[in-house]
Amino acid sequence: MPSVGLGVLFAQNDGEVEGAIQSALQNGYRKIDTAAAYGNEEGVGRGIKDSGFKRSEIFLTTKVWNTEQGYDKTLRSFEQSLQRLQTDYVDLYLIHWPVKSKYKDTYRALEQLYTEGRAKAIGVCNFSIQQLEDLMEHTGIVPALNQVEMHPHLSQNELLEFSKTHQIQLEAWRPIMMGEVLQIPELVAIGNAHDKSAVQISLRWLIQRGVAVIPKSTNPKRIAENIGIFDFELSASQMGQIEALNQNRRLGEDLSHVE
Repeated sequence: MPSVGLGVLFAQNDGEVEGAIQSALQNGYRKIDTAAAYGNEEGVGRGIKDSGFKRSEIFLTTKVWNTEQGYDKTLRSFEQSLQRLQTDYVDLYLIHWPVKSKYKDTYRALEQLYTEGRAKAIGVCNFSIQQLEDLMEHTGIVPALNQVEMHPHLSQNELLEFSKTHQIQLEAWRPIMMGEVLQIPELVAIGNAHDKSAVQISLRWLIQRGVAVIPKSTNPKRIAENIGIFDFELSASQMGQIEALNQNRRLGEDLSHVE
């Protein structure tokens, strides 16, 4: 799985998401992250189909929404996602949030899809350590990935350590804090030292921690900037400076016990 992907939350089906995908692929991205709840799987499917790239060259992720969870409903939701995406498989299928009474049955459906080869990998989003332990106790396949909110103000150290121990890849959503990183003086200063933006510093920090990232943008310039993070390296001191910014502060929703 590529370590950097394009997130398409809020991108519209009116040509906006298709344009973002075109721009991303031209700039070297090979991973697209969408979800049934984003309402743009149709546009993502069109964008990939019209891109000129083979489907096999693109790592495609989508997710089952809370209201579609449960074994049978998840299987139906997956079929609908495939139709909208105009594909016969996804590279990664995720549970969007841990619906308390349903996530184990939902994951059983994901295991079935994995066994059939129509989901090449399966995983979860927004699961805590306790929820991961509960899931793994009742299922046969360890989630390949857990997609969670992570950025300089929310470093998730305990979850990162747990995930490395159990070989669960972490992937960060909202990695640049919706642009707030541009206002953090420490990140700006480190960026100046590398001739990079605070956005690029934040993304590079996550990559060096072993965390994948899916920054979202529909702006071609920012899409290109977000993947321009592989021509420099943060020092141990700089990594520590960013680590010290942690406030255990969430910017996004916390639906980790949704029912």
